[in-house]
Amino acid sequence: YIHPLYRDAFKLELKAIKKVRDEMGLKNVWVMIPMVRTVWEAERVIELMAEEGLKSSRDFKIWAMAEVPSIALMIDEFSKYFDGFSIGSNDLTQMILGIDRDSDLLSSMGYFDERDEAVLKAMSMIIRGAKRNGRTVSICGQAPSYYPEIVEFLVREGIDSISVNPDAVISTRRIVAGIERKILLESLSNIRSRGKSIKNKGFE
Repeated sequence: YIHPLYRDAFKLELKAIKKVRDEMGLKNVWVMIPMVRTVWEAERVIELMAEEGLKSSRDFKIWAMAEVPSIALMIDEFSKYFDGFSIGSNDLTQMILGIDRDSDLLSSMGYFDERDEAVLKAMSMIIRGAKRNGRTVSICGQAPSYYPEIVEFLVREGIDSISVNPDAVISTRRIVAGIERKILLESLSNIRSRGKSIKNKGFE
């Protein structure tokens, strides 16, 4: 987006977005920047958007796809430029583990696995960092559609929304509801335990 050879094309895209919002009245159209690699790249993209009259506001948000390890490592810095992040679990897994996700050989050996501890740690860093900075965070990718344990992990980490395949929407909503109920019951149990502990200390 920021290379001089692509500058005119990017500005044309921005003009189209502005026209859709301002002339057609579709204010629900926001922007998500894919494959953001560095903080200086993020800064430059935001500058180019501002030049075309597209700035973050109450009814216009600028998000970034979180699919490169650098976003996990520098989430506080990236949060200065974006209103939210969407974790691209497929690309993030590929980048973290350094594998070709389209390789049948590697897949058959179990290398491409979004449940890998390193991938989950990166997701946690993104979610917690985004929340720490008051940013919204979601996920898109195959993982939540296929692995209920990842759904539970994401909910417990505090993710705001989960994108899944159409055929997995109902089952995933049920899973999320069950997890939220489990978390609530765990919280109530902890409160009761603390209450009993305080009460017992009162009799000492």
